[in-house]
Amino acid sequence: MLVYSTLSREKEEFKPIKGKIVKMFVCGPTVYDYPHIGHAKTYVAMDVVARYLRFKGYSVFYVQNITDIDDKIINRAREMNIKAEELADRFLRIYYEDMEKLNVKSVNLFARATQHVEEIIEQTEMLIEKGFAYESNGNVYFDVSKFSDFGKLSGQKKEELIAGARVEVDENKKSPEDFALWKSMKEGEPFWNSPWGRGRPGWHIEDTAISLNYLGESYDVHGGGIDLIFPHHEAEVAIAESLTGKKPFVRYWLHTGFLLVNGEKMAKSLGNFLTIRGILEKYEPMTLRFFLLYAHYRSPIDFSYELLNEADEAYKRLDTSFRRAQRSEGTDKEGGEDRELKETLLSCKHRFFEAMDDDFNTREAIAALFPLAKAINVSPLSDVETVSEVRSFIKDVSEILGLFESKEEKNIKPEIIDAILDIRKMLREEKRYDLADRIRAKLSECGIEIEDSGKETRWKIS
Repeated sequence: MLVYSTLSREKEEFKPIKGKIVKMFVCGPTVYDYPHIGHAKTYVAMDVVARYLRFKGYSVFYVQNITDIDDKIINRAREMNIKAEELADRFLRIYYEDMEKLNVKSVNLFARATQHVEEIIEQTEMLIEKGFAYESNGNVYFDVSKFSDFGKLSGQKKEELIAGARVEVDENKKSPEDFALWKSMKEGEPFWNSPWGRGRPGWHIEDTAISLNYLGESYDVHGGGIDLIFPHHEAEVAIAESLTGKKPFVRYWLHTGFLLVNGEKMAKSLGNFLTIRGILEKYEPMTLRFFLLYAHYRSPIDFSYELLNEADEAYKRLDTSFRRAQRSEGTDKEGGEDRELKETLLSCKHRFFEAMDDDFNTREAIAALFPLAKAINVSPLSDVETVSEVRSFIKDVSEILGLFESKEEKNIKPEIIDAILDIRKMLREEKRYDLADRIRAKLSECGIEIEDSGKETRWKIS
């Protein structure tokens, strides 16, 4: 299996540090607002990375941090006249709810920054002792000049990074490029006691405090959006490697591509800020998940409702076909064979896993599924062995992609639904469309969707 790492800028054979154990960290959200579809892009992609590694037999421990103290949280809470903690709790609950709807379930541990202040203070003290940080008027800054490898992750020279960065003016710093490890308290802000007085953590050290605590001095996978490479992930590397003296801090850096909206960067000022919650008011969660996965995780996505509608149609075609196969057990136990379906299945499996082994290429993996869906639609699904193999593969795909998962059907007997649909078919043949439509509506109320295709009618649990 090959994985592209931002650090080496090439695909590398995936070899965890310790056998079949994979330690994985992904930068979680700053919980001051509703999660947007850019968040969904990253967290759905990283969910599939963890799912596929587990499918391949790796034991994955996946940690995601939660930034629950930050300038944005403090400022938004002040605007709303509530405590920062209350605001963070509110939007963290919403984040969990949105991830649940999108079937993002692979994270083992969500770690809040405010629950790791002790580790942050300890790391800051160590950096001062080692000469990599300094205190100034109750603030503590990392001295970038002391870390010679600064810039290696983003692939630029230190001078270029500094020149291109929008650096906050701070008279307490020795140099503009130095970044805060600890911020002194301002009036009305939340604070913790520290050796440098009351204050709160800087953003970059939150992640190293959490990842070093749970994953150790070196670990396998670190994921996040491409916009985090500089300065955030660059700062993480500097902090961690200065603390431990071990390189590399992370073996494989995985970064997801940008998400644009109709060719523009998403921003509230442009009126194109799209929340996950807002999209899910109009579309099924699996439609959005499918749309995001029908692109390689490193590729940018240009979102539009036209493309989302196309994804909705494509997903429903696949889902309908796969559910037909999932409901069938075959009828021919005497060695009959559906040769075309079997050959298509073998080709599809090869293409699917070849794509997933090539840097988690979900775009090509999903593309491989359409010929199988077409073969299912034209097959009588009679051969027991072939149908069983198809169902097994669909189950594997569902486990890996988090799509096409079987819904609860224990209270629905297929033979009863089929009998109702036979009656509806007779009504349609008699042109009694009003009664046929009432049956469709009643089934829909019960969570059963039907789809007419020529003379054939299919149904699924919605």
